[in-house]
Amino acid sequence: MRVVDLDREAVKQGLSDGSMLVIDVREPHEYESGHIPGSVTHPLSTFDPAAVADLIAHDGRRPVFSCGSGVRSVHALNAMQGTGLGLEEHYKGGYRDWSAAGEPVA
Repeated sequence: MRVVDLDREAVKQGLSDGSMLVIDVREPHEYESGHIPGSVTHPLSTFDPAAVADLIAHDGRRPVFSCGSGVRSVHALNAMQGTGLGLEEHYKGGYRDWSAAGEPVA
């Protein structure tokens, strides 16, 4: 399994220029209590690689997985790679890093 760790600055840049789709795999209550603006929710507990692949195919932006701290996002990558998609990127620090740095939250 190949994993590319992205830092907060890379995620901020991708969101700012509109090139990145941040897929938050935290649970619904976590997402609702605060998330990275512009991210979409696909909880790991009900994760459907086919639905995520469909989202990615229709969205066109570069998909990057995110969670609380960078653990569940790797599990999501593993699930996606298991379908044959070559997705590799995740936000290593996740939402904890984002909010701790004082970045805006939705």
